[in-house]
Amino acid sequence: MIIWITGASDGIGKAVALAYLLDGHSVVGTGRSADKLTALELEAAPLPGQFRGLAADVADKVAMTLAWQQAKDATGLPDILILNAGTHFETPVEAFSVDDHRTIMDVNYFGVLNSLEPLLGDLMVRGHGQVAIVSSLAGYRGLPPASAYGASKAALINFTETFQPELARHNIDLRLVNPGFVETPLTDQNSFPMPFLISAEKAAERLIKGLDGKRFEITFPRRFAFVMKLLRILPYGLYLRLTKRLLRKPD
Repeated sequence: MIIWITGASDGIGKAVALAYLLDGHSVVGTGRSADKLTALELEAAPLPGQFRGLAADVADKVAMTLAWQQAKDATGLPDILILNAGTHFETPVEAFSVDDHRTIMDVNYFGVLNSLEPLLGDLMVRGHGQVAIVSSLAGYRGLPPASAYGASKAALINFTETFQPELARHNIDLRLVNPGFVETPLTDQNSFPMPFLISAEKAAERLIKGLDGKRFEITFPRRFAFVMKLLRILPYGLYLRLTKRLLRKPD
């Protein structure tokens, strides 16, 4: 199989790429850092599969269109497309900035749309394919101090839910991936405890297993997904009391 992965140079994207390469598949990976992609090419060299890195920023629509054309020319149309690129930093109310929110939305939400636009026409003409959009369990409900990140992921969840039945008419299998806390360079920046933290390798294993299955939504780790699904149905009065407790400073 041929797999295209955005955000392939770090974290979950890199772990997924290496797992597919270990199984002998061909992987095209995009990322902003050409140096990291080159390093990944060297790491992938001894593996059974073939890796090709294409430096491109998902926030740049023109760059993603060019990357898609290069990927097609190099390997043909991918069988699986994993739209994984994303960013995160805390956005507390004391430092509220529209620019910070726009930066995160440009990568996490519009980055997926920039990746989708050039490929959807080709997939619909071919008449089959699998697309996975990586959002987050943080998109279920607002969790301070991540207003920008949570909003971007909530938008992705809504978008994917809406697109799924439309793409199904064209025999395109759209999946929603909602991870919890995964050990990556981004989560290393968090200043708060991260319950049920798992490694990027374990996350890659769960993601790939989910894509082999039939469920529309792929969530992991299971215990944290259960907690977040429970929080999603709590009434606002109780939910807001809980989130306020998260902001209390220890004595």
